[in-house]
Amino acid sequence: MVVGDGRQNERRQIDADADRLLKGVARGAAGALIFGLPMLMTMELWFLGFYMERYRLLILLLANLPLLVVLAHRIGFEETFTWSQALRDAVIAYGIAIAMSAAVLTLLGIAKLGMPPTDIVGKIVIQAVPASIGALLGRSQLGGEDQSSSAGDDQNENDFSTSYGRELFMMAIGALFLSLNVAPTEEIILISYKMTPWHATATVALSILVMHAFVYAVAFRGAHQLTVGTPRWHALIRFTLPGYVVALLMSLYVLWTLGRLDDTTPAQILMSAIVLGFPGAVGAAAARLIL
Repeated sequence: MVVGDGRQNERRQIDADADRLLKGVARGAAGALIFGLPMLMTMELWFLGFYMERYRLLILLLANLPLLVVLAHRIGFEETFTWSQALRDAVIAYGIAIAMSAAVLTLLGIAKLGMPPTDIVGKIVIQAVPASIGALLGRSQLGGEDQSSSAGDDQNENDFSTSYGRELFMMAIGALFLSLNVAPTEEIILISYKMTPWHATATVALSILVMHAFVYAVAFRGAHQLTVGTPRWHALIRFTLPGYVVALLMSLYVLWTLGRLDDTTPAQILMSAIVLGFPGAVGAAAARLIL
């Protein structure tokens, strides 16, 4: 009887783990659709998948994988304890994103039979980058786990809060996600050409102000709280300004990846980075609150 009960308990545990993973995958599919749909219906990205230089697309795909691994370790489809489990969740998220992107593009008539395979693949894989991040966001935004898992999440959150490098890394993920949503549009370049140095200075100041207010001044869940006696400028110097630099670097990388910096003067490159850095800074600040 003891052996039989043990096997039944083991089977129940296996079924429970499988059910939890399936629910996580379902939430991941919903997250990929919700967070990726704006880009899936953006015309500029359809054309980017066609003419974008393949080595830049490959670098983007390869760079996205370690971002997904860290993100999966933070909020995977289920609670992860090792990096191999996080890598598994990252690969699953990529697979979900590719499947959802292919399905939506086919439904919209953007990917059709008879088109060159490189065209179809290019359109799908570039869409899979933000969709894969959305797939992992599905767990934290579209449903929670049981109480024990929540406790584990709280512990993981504390671990991440104490790591300065991981904090900046999460900001980079948030900046990349939001920058990718708007960088393909022509409006970013148009705005940068219309801006004067005074506009650029004001945009930088506003970006830093909004970023700082998001995390420290406004009482959002997950925001940092300054300890008693800590100078107000400490958070600005230690987190907000480095976070804005991270957002600018991610903006430059996204613009380069999409070919927006080709044959462009240094002054115009800076202007474009500042324009894209505004949504990038918001994404970086919101990453700590959402993730």
